[in-house]
Amino acid sequence: MSGASSSTWRNWAGNVTARPVREVSPASVAELADAVRRAAEEGLKVKAVGTGHSFTTAAATDGVLIRPDLLTGIREIDRTAMTVTVEAGTPLKRLNTVLAREGLSLTNMGDIMEQTVAGATSTGTHGTGRDSASIAAQITALELITADGSLLKCSAEENPEVFAAARIGLGALGVVSALTFAVEPEFLLTAREEPMTFDKVTSEFDALHAENEHFEFYWFPHTGNCNTKRNNRSAGPAAPPGRVSGWIEDEFMSNGLFQVVCSLGRAVPATIPAIAKVSSRALSARTYTDIPYKVFTSPRRVRFVEMEYAVPREAVVAALREVRSLVERSNLRVSFPVEVRTAPADDIALSTASGRDTAYIAVHMYKGTPYQAYFTAVERIMTAHAGRPHWGKVHTRDAEYFAEAYPRFGEFTALRDRLDPDRLFGNAYLRRVLGD
Repeated sequence: MSGASSSTWRNWAGNVTARPVREVSPASVAELADAVRRAAEEGLKVKAVGTGHSFTTAAATDGVLIRPDLLTGIREIDRTAMTVTVEAGTPLKRLNTVLAREGLSLTNMGDIMEQTVAGATSTGTHGTGRDSASIAAQITALELITADGSLLKCSAEENPEVFAAARIGLGALGVVSALTFAVEPEFLLTAREEPMTFDKVTSEFDALHAENEHFEFYWFPHTGNCNTKRNNRSAGPAAPPGRVSGWIEDEFMSNGLFQVVCSLGRAVPATIPAIAKVSSRALSARTYTDIPYKVFTSPRRVRFVEMEYAVPREAVVAALREVRSLVERSNLRVSFPVEVRTAPADDIALSTASGRDTAYIAVHMYKGTPYQAYFTAVERIMTAHAGRPHWGKVHTRDAEYFAEAYPRFGEFTALRDRLDPDRLFGNAYLRRVLGD
């Protein structure tokens, strides 16, 4: 097992730091189990961390920080069952490229692929979909190192009550060592990106959602402009974005120029509304066809802090209109677009889409910009619509709130009591969101 040094750990956005007693990088499941047992013997808490893409303190610890850098790779591709089993620390990027080489694909995914598979699923990472749900909803089996250092295998058939909760386990039930995902033969998606007014996209939202397999849109605060994206399966042929035009849209406009715009907005907030009006018109309509991960995901190099709430799908337009009204009547200056996505109901205990068809509203602020006033005001709107915050993004909710928001909350906490009675995997974040 490599590593035993202690240093300051920072998340991707830089808003969370931790100083663990030591960091360890197990290279096998046996080494992972040993690390957990040793920490328990020493009375130290244990947290596993992925790539730090969460904006909360979900992975922060002053005990033993487990880094999964060496616990990576594809264990097995089963073409009969149409599944792939991967080590917990495998980056989504690597999983996607291996599957593509094998002519396979996940059904749906989020819009970035830097995270580890365990980190992404444990916090409920999702894309957008009318019928296809989060990455965690595509898990068919998983392995968990529990508080006594034993290996627990879970699926719908084996330890089903653990499986029902551990797919989105927040790191509270144990350390995930491997995941098995359902896959399907690789397919093509046609992406249609198109500017649309705020009034048109909100008035036609139900139809746009119903007519497209994957629909999402971005609203630019201080404007009446949105950019919409529709992804639907296609018979082909593949027609990816041209190298130059793709670079202009995905790198120069969405990363390079956007970075400059955000920096200017942070330095001189008064310029943001005028810049927003220009930015919101800069992206032109385009259509392209490619394999799924190249359509679903895109590079995100501009660093930010984010809050996202899941609301019942029927409430999303009303909630978004309230956010627009909030921005218009306040002195807030928001340079980042507001993102709206959807997911069907699923059966995972602490999934933000658990038991209800869902829509997501995500708000962002550029790194280094004060975000509390904006996020607090938006959170007030979302909680009034029975919102559930993304587990890996900024929020102020606690266990009392979640006990009301999640019908199966008690099922999860009872399982935690059974699997980790001494809270080996606990930290301040879990104490707040799950209680003691």
